[in-house]
Amino acid sequence: MTMFNRIVPYSTSIMLLPLFLSFLVNVVLSTARAGEPLKVAIIGTDTSHAIAFTTLMNSENAIGPLADVQVVVAYPGGSSDIPSSRDRVMDFSKQLAEAGIAIVDSPEEAVADVDAILLESVDGRAHLDQFRRIAMGKPVFIDKPAAASVADFLEIMRIAEETNTPFFSSSALRFCPEVDLVTKSNKTGNVLGAATSTPFQLEPHHPDLFWYGIHGIEALSALLGPGCETVARHDSKIGALIVGCWSDGRQGATWALSTKGAVYSFTVYGDKTVASKTGFSGYDNLVNEICKFFVSRIPPISPRITLEILAIMEAADESRDQEGIPISISSIINRARKKNLDDPNTITSAPTK
Repeated sequence: MTMFNRIVPYSTSIMLLPLFLSFLVNVVLSTARAGEPLKVAIIGTDTSHAIAFTTLMNSENAIGPLADVQVVVAYPGGSSDIPSSRDRVMDFSKQLAEAGIAIVDSPEEAVADVDAILLESVDGRAHLDQFRRIAMGKPVFIDKPAAASVADFLEIMRIAEETNTPFFSSSALRFCPEVDLVTKSNKTGNVLGAATSTPFQLEPHHPDLFWYGIHGIEALSALLGPGCETVARHDSKIGALIVGCWSDGRQGATWALSTKGAVYSFTVYGDKTVASKTGFSGYDNLVNEICKFFVSRIPPISPRITLEILAIMEAADESRDQEGIPISISSIINRARKKNLDDPNTITSAPTK
């Protein structure tokens, strides 16, 4: 028993833990603002996120957590077999260089003299190898998709634990104001279920939902929390409907729509009323969470939640292949663990530019 538990009863201490962690983060952030901003490296400039995140972090008008960090160096990376990576990586690198960011030739060189890392490569296949090369105890944000498979992500988790490297991964949708307003609504009562909609664009080197569908699955996870046990998928010519069953009996659905425009919506069904919002208002909240994490080293979400999200999306593909039958999340994770044990050197590699 700790001194804290001698003074405060155990049940009360559990209730006070979130308040204590919030207090601790605020103390750390206040201390950080008294010094120089943390130096940040970008790994992978083949995504518009590299530009958007740098613009927010390096703004002369940055306040709050954004003022605590500054992007100083970047490694371009790039995947030759994904056009959106291959055809944009050099232009984004040029834009960063024009903004005063040093462009270097390797991930190792990029992270050598920084305090925190943005792993931004658009290709999830690259993330395991890149994480292996940069994991050295410095906090890392891994942009979506966290990996190209559940097996890869389990290996990232293992490396993080082995190297004492704090990290988290998330779609920006988890923290966007629209999801936040629905999640925190005090009018719905007990949450019985939830639904989201998201764009559905395929990338042939990733499971179907990893590319854009992840936004809807991430938002669904934010609305219902962890605990999804089974997933079933039903496809039509306009997209895919993914339905998950949670361990407490609740259900959640994501409608992945094959449209050109953004179709983000978020609905919670309560025993009192329904709360719903539409749209996506930007990266600001996600970048704020990243900056707070870089200073505090306390991830805003557990990697186990990200593991469940990846497993939901892999289960959806398996359900599609088995005519829509429900697939258990545990079977997906256990199969991935077995794969890693059978072949510990397996890496889902991405061709470089």
